Amino acid sequence: MNTPEASFLTWQQQFRTSKDCLHYLKEMKWPNGFMCPQCGHDNGIDLHCRELTECSHCHKQTSVMSGTLFHGSHLPLLKWFWALYFIGSDKGSISALRLSKLIEVNWKTARLMLTKVRAAMGHRDSLYRLSGTIELDDAFVGGKHKGKRGRGAEGKTPVIVACENKHKKAGFIAMKAVKNVNFETVKEFVSHHLLANQHVRTDAYPALNIIDKTQQHEPRVTPSEKVDEWLPWVHIAIGNLKTFLLGTFHGVTGQYLQEYLNEFCYRYNRRFVEKQIPNRLLNLAIIHTPLKST
Repeated sequence: MNTPEASFLTWQQQFRTSKDCLHYLKEMKWPNGFMCPQCGHDNGIDLHCRELTECSHCHKQTSVMSGTLFHGSHLPLLKWFWALYFIGSDKGSISALRLSKLIEVNWKTARLMLTKVRAAMGHRDSLYRLSGTIELDDAFVGGKHKGKRGRGAEGKTPVIVACENKHKKAGFIAMKAVKNVNFETVKEFVSHHLLANQHVRTDAYPALNIIDKTQQHEPRVTPSEKVDEWLPWVHIAIGNLKTFLLGTFHGVTGQYLQEYLNEFCYRYNRRFVEKQIPNRLLNLAIIHTPLKST
């Protein structure tokens, strides 16, 4: 399905009230009309006082927001829809402080909304498996102070990064924050993010030798001045990630790093359709089970 682009004007015209948002939600979740999740009956009665639909056959009461990112939230749908627009339309990433001011909620609420959306982003991309020629490397990010760079850097979090090499351009990417880069973390990352038996290039770091078990692994010891020729796209992705983190978050800690990696990868993997991201996020919110209530 071709996702339409979103502009501020069209979003404003489409979603003026929470009632508009609820109508859209029903159309997306039940495109062929109400369907009872318990008995499958297709006739329901709207209980407007509680925004529920009661099945006329088994009398189960169902919220259209059940099983969505909005389920259990005390916020008006209108604020959620506009939060998704502002998150999706931002060129980099929006801070919780700025989001809180735009949709008029407190910082804690905006922060939790961002956490939910970033979790949904990560879940969506986790359904995809990288294939073809893949570059794989590790990066070290975060920390409050500048110091040693690369492996062994103090106060920084290791991140395993993989990027499809499509010759003249990069394909999809995947990133995972880990405690250490070792056989176990590399094995888990590869099994979760790569199809089996792909051509994987690395810099021959010993911990990456576990890749031999499931992939066509091509390790190559490469001088630092030549490494960008062997692993060009993954290093560009790592550079873009560090710019992304510094530009919005001014440094990160390990506690929240995976959230930011989820968002960075989601945006990077849709960089050619970035104007569609607000609508893609809205559709994603409708099919994604929430973490906890806001």
